[in-house]
Amino acid sequence: MEARAEGGRHAVDLTRGISATWWYTATAVLFFELVLGTVWAVIWRTVPESASGFILVGGAALVWVGATLPLLSAYRGRTEVAPLTTLRQLPALLIATACAVVLLAVTGSALWPTVMVAQSIALLNWPRGIRLRVVTLLTVALVCCWLVDARLLAPQLAAESAGWVASVYSVLLPAMSVTSLWWWDVLVALDRARTAEARLAATQERLRVATDVHDLQGHHLQVIALQLELAEKLMPRDPEMSLEQVRAARASVAEATQGTRDLAATFRAVPLGDELANARDLLKAAGIAVTLRLAPDDEPAPGLGSASRSDSVPLFHGAPARVLGPIVRETTTNVLRHGGGGWANLSLDRVADDWRYTIENDRGANASERNDGAGLEGIRRRAGEVGGSVEVHRGGDVFALTVLIPAEGNR
Repeated sequence: MEARAEGGRHAVDLTRGISATWWYTATAVLFFELVLGTVWAVIWRTVPESASGFILVGGAALVWVGATLPLLSAYRGRTEVAPLTTLRQLPALLIATACAVVLLAVTGSALWPTVMVAQSIALLNWPRGIRLRVVTLLTVALVCCWLVDARLLAPQLAAESAGWVASVYSVLLPAMSVTSLWWWDVLVALDRARTAEARLAATQERLRVATDVHDLQGHHLQVIALQLELAEKLMPRDPEMSLEQVRAARASVAEATQGTRDLAATFRAVPLGDELANARDLLKAAGIAVTLRLAPDDEPAPGLGSASRSDSVPLFHGAPARVLGPIVRETTTNVLRHGGGGWANLSLDRVADDWRYTIENDRGANASERNDGAGLEGIRRRAGEVGGSVEVHRGGDVFALTVLIPAEGNR
């Protein structure tokens, strides 16, 4: 029971993100039924000596459409392990049956009442592979009822063109409704697969982080343990050598600490391609027309699933992301604070052994006049620490900044 309840809650959580499609599907099913009920009422209005009977036909049809709502509501959160019917659906089934009895008594038709019951049966939570057989049998039963009406019970209705159209529509109603719900099932399955893929990607990333931490710390801790053990054994015979081993263990601790910091910095670092994409999106959100030109990447990004953006942007192998990332963020902030214009151009390309990042923008009439030297000074300092250079160009209403940074491995 707990597994079923958990599965039901999980299914509802999955469908919340695609609720618009569900309402479209449910509305389509209700529209099918409402159109058919209206056609029944109109046809019965034209039958001689039955002018008042269309009120009962139309009323029964409206009640039947309303009874479909609980069936559709239960279908939205369906799971493969859920029961065929629930206590919540039983009143709807009884109401549909009662409407069918009223329709049978008023019209004498076998097809119209059977459609009401067949539609309700088709909307139940049939297991996978069973629904198609059920709908096929229901359709065959409706065709048989149509033939009975045409030959025995209601030949006057089947002879009319409107009655013929209504009969065809009635026979096809369960199949049309189940087809709409089948598309909903496909969408839910795709959404479930997307969610599972994202969770798998996150799990793989956690495993990778755990593996890296284990390898790093396991190696250093084992070395430290051996050095301290050796120092303990040497202490009675050779205190000087024992002290050397203690110093070596302390150095190993420092290496482990620095390695952990480097590993953490690697995990926290945002890929350069993501930094540039974030800058573009931020400027666009501020109403600035942005052009982003990137150098072609020499290797594709690894597929990390939907949990990461790195599979859709270049990796820029060899580009000093630790230096250029903060520079991209700082220059984007400067454009937002001091630009006040309507456009900006960003580019990153490879020039010989260097990476060149350029950003230019127009300075509008309402541009901030505050001194932006602090930001430029910080950019020059970051570039200078790795042997790079910064060029600033102010011409009219255009401000351009070019940063040249040596590629990693060439410094």
